[in-house]
Amino acid sequence: MRYTIENEHLKVEIADLGAELMSVVGKKTGFEYLWQGNPEYWKNRATVPFPICGRVFEGKYTWRGQEYEMILHGFAKLQTYRVVEQKPDSITFELTANEETRKCYPFEFILRLTYSLDGATVRTGFYVENVTEEDLPFSIGGHPGFNVPFVEGEAFEDYYLAFACEKPARQRINSATCFFTGETKPFALREGKYLDLRRDLFDNDAVFLQDACKKVSLCSRKNDRAVTVSYYDIPYLGLWQKPHSDAGYVCIEPWNGYPSFDGKVDDFATKADMMHLAKGETYTGCFDITITE
Repeated sequence: MRYTIENEHLKVEIADLGAELMSVVGKKTGFEYLWQGNPEYWKNRATVPFPICGRVFEGKYTWRGQEYEMILHGFAKLQTYRVVEQKPDSITFELTANEETRKCYPFEFILRLTYSLDGATVRTGFYVENVTEEDLPFSIGGHPGFNVPFVEGEAFEDYYLAFACEKPARQRINSATCFFTGETKPFALREGKYLDLRRDLFDNDAVFLQDACKKVSLCSRKNDRAVTVSYYDIPYLGLWQKPHSDAGYVCIEPWNGYPSFDGKVDDFATKADMMHLAKGETYTGCFDITITE
């Protein structure tokens, strides 16, 4: 089922399956800014990875000596959430542990995703609560894809990413199978803050940055529209489209976690880039998508 929130600037739709953003339309232009999930390229639109971001080596991990399977970006994207609060300009979805989740993730948890509008900004709010008797390991993030171009007749290469500040970023190096190698290297930006979009940027899958400026805008050289993602305390930023394709989107992905090291089946007690909550503790975070028309 889909739910709608809106104000004078935006009309936004969210599905209860995965609590996934399905549409972000700017009312001034009527343009759909969110990728619409063409399965030839990428079937999703804006999944929320939980309880992992990325993938675990061989699709499995261990916990307390027992082995579990975990799919890419975790199980939450395949779960149906329930709505716990809805207003004209905001909605909160909730997912709790169930028989299916416990098979791959042996923890009791409360996960809430809140979508709220403030002017031309849609905020994705995260809330995670540990209601199990032991430590709760997890990561969470965003995976929104945005339609490129904004205007018919423009090209993908007419677009660029503009970081709001000059801040030296480092690229995390992944293997050919999309696992972390443990290496990082400086990531050069034009004039210290611009990244021109090119198809070959994604020949080796996603580009992941750490220590980058926490605000980045998708812009055109030929019109004044923009999509800006602000991600605050989240450590990693991914940029992605389907490699070796003419896909009409780019994903801007704030992640609180990262894929496993190549060649290592992780123990979730010690896996790098996981957050941990003690019994009764909570985590809150958010990222914003702002539309300029």
